[in-house]
Amino acid sequence: MIVLDKGRRALNEGAFIVIDMGKSLSKVSLWDRAGRRLDARARPNTVCGGVLDVDGIADWLVEALGAWSAHPVEAIIPVGHGAGVAALRDGALAFAPLDYEAAIPAEVMARYRAVRDPFAVTGSPALPHGLNLGAQVWWLAEQGLFEGTTLLPWAQYWAWFLSGVAVSEVSSLGCHTDLWDPAAGAFSPLAQRMGWAERFAPLAHAGEVVGTLKPELAAATGLSQQVRVLAGVHDSNAALHGARGFANVADHEATVLSTGTWFVAMRRAQANAPVLPEGCDCLVNVDVDGCMVPSARFMGGREIEIAAGGQPVDDPAEQVALMDAVPAMLASGAMLLPTLAPGCGPFPDHATRWIGEPQDKRAAACLYAALVADVALDLIGARDTLLVEGRFAEAEVFVRALAALRPDCRVMVAEGPADAAFGALRLVDPALAPAARLRQVEPLAGDIDAYRARWLLETAP
Repeated sequence: MIVLDKGRRALNEGAFIVIDMGKSLSKVSLWDRAGRRLDARARPNTVCGGVLDVDGIADWLVEALGAWSAHPVEAIIPVGHGAGVAALRDGALAFAPLDYEAAIPAEVMARYRAVRDPFAVTGSPALPHGLNLGAQVWWLAEQGLFEGTTLLPWAQYWAWFLSGVAVSEVSSLGCHTDLWDPAAGAFSPLAQRMGWAERFAPLAHAGEVVGTLKPELAAATGLSQQVRVLAGVHDSNAALHGARGFANVADHEATVLSTGTWFVAMRRAQANAPVLPEGCDCLVNVDVDGCMVPSARFMGGREIEIAAGGQPVDDPAEQVALMDAVPAMLASGAMLLPTLAPGCGPFPDHATRWIGEPQDKRAAACLYAALVADVALDLIGARDTLLVEGRFAEAEVFVRALAALRPDCRVMVAEGPADAAFGALRLVDPALAPAARLRQVEPLAGDIDAYRARWLLETAP
């Protein structure tokens, strides 16, 4: 990582840019030396032919970076989701990375599942499509596409795009990829057996400076060619790293629930870490320092979007109306049963259905997400403190329902930026504390225990 000299000069000399290449959105944000977000931009991602829109994202990114050329930018930190792999050949991208929701042929997946390492070794559950990065690598390898290539995870692809230096990074390799053995701190037996480990770019710490901005990008954006580029980090682990800037989380029993397309619960366990069940989308994440993090996840943002008919549930202007809809929802027993993302979450094999389908489904979608999150949190033994971060921390019905469902847990949200982008910024200076303050969430009123009891009864096999 960047070594700070007297006066913490690395963070006191200018501005910093975080690029966050997620599944649904590509985002960039500009931060000052005190950890305050100055500006941000976003672009909805598109998928065509089962591959990621690398060229479209790249064009947009160059334009976005150019908008901040007047700022004294010192460094750029990449963030990315954990189910994308790039292959470089002769100094260029060999082919467009696969979208992780592209269907892998059944016969290919059967061959892969027959040889992948057990959950006990990798902490990585068997997931649908290309959500296990190893399944993508297997399919591409069967097609003979890796000859003469160097592989790197999605976040590190963007570090290479900016700097021309190819590296891999442990939090990106250690998140449900099947490619990492968290206990050994090394590539998984499968990755070593297949020769994939040797094909991945060398490992670098997430906070390590891998190079400076390529001359052609400096010219195109107006940024200095001396701008440093860090190796970068997996998005959920960036959120965890950001949350550790809060004193309530740093050295205590606490769980971070990162919310976006995916809801990922990551527990900083002080004791009594449970044995994780394999079939409920539990996994062992690996943080930026290679430490194991018991985790559980479900596709909460996608499910809310589907359930709510595309209507936002986190719009500040709609929060009072959504809260007002809850008493009638609880009284009527209208509820959504899992799961809207087959193969994912704690109920991967359940067929979704409505009971008493309401006309406005937004509040019900929030209650649904809170109920699923509650189950996922129980699976990893979450207790004491829960910090909800990300987009859906702004959804009052969701966070207040979660607080009511978990009365023995302090449910907190940050009032201000304290998300994955801030976590990435802390790679520059791990001592940086969030400017945001934590607020304890007031539990939802009403008999949510009875509502949960019926919901769990309906979800039982």
